[in-house]
Amino acid sequence: MKLLVVNPNTTSSMTRKIEAAARTVADPETEIVAVNSQDGPASIQGYLDVSICLPGLLDVVKQYPDVDGIVVACFDDTGVDAVRCVTSAPVIGVGEAAYHAASMISPKFSVITTLSRSLAGLEANLLRYGLDRRCVRVRASDVPVLMLEENDPKTVDKIRTEIRAAIDEDRAEAIVLGCAGMTDLMTNLSEEFGLPIVDGVACAVAFVEALVKAKLTTSKLCSYS
Repeated sequence: MKLLVVNPNTTSSMTRKIEAAARTVADPETEIVAVNSQDGPASIQGYLDVSICLPGLLDVVKQYPDVDGIVVACFDDTGVDAVRCVTSAPVIGVGEAAYHAASMISPKFSVITTLSRSLAGLEANLLRYGLDRRCVRVRASDVPVLMLEENDPKTVDKIRTEIRAAIDEDRAEAIVLGCAGMTDLMTNLSEEFGLPIVDGVACAVAFVEALVKAKLTTSKLCSYS
């Protein structure tokens, strides 16, 4: 099995982090091809960045027509529907994967994301996926995406603060990390807080592998034709 894990932004250090997370969860025989866009924003934070990155994302996908499945490694699920229009392989965004995973292991969850301007888009996605009733709240840590690449303890402390508030105030029983750049924080934070911390990269890779094994492809009957 060959999976394309594509980061729609142009930050290669984040792509390497995403690749490491993908390889950790993937079956040993699965080939992971992790790449990032060469044209677009360095990070995706809100509606404008989502729009700007689409041409670069589609260019990357078209370069790998032989893959069995695709993971779009942006928590906004940037361009997932467009990618489904240019391939028959199953395509999953890390946001959708994380939301569904959280709903399977907890009755209610909260999301911890980066900047406040990302909230509206994430809340709209939850409504679209029919999971808005399971999500107690989407919280902004006000950490810019690229700060996650600096390994500053103060950055992680801001995320910790929001996780604690989600537990104490939202009564969340699972936490979804609302940025692919947070993928390396999952294990330590889960152990620290004693509840499931859900990383969308890991979930998306596992879900795509399952779809490929089940011989399921993207429907081309109408919407994704």
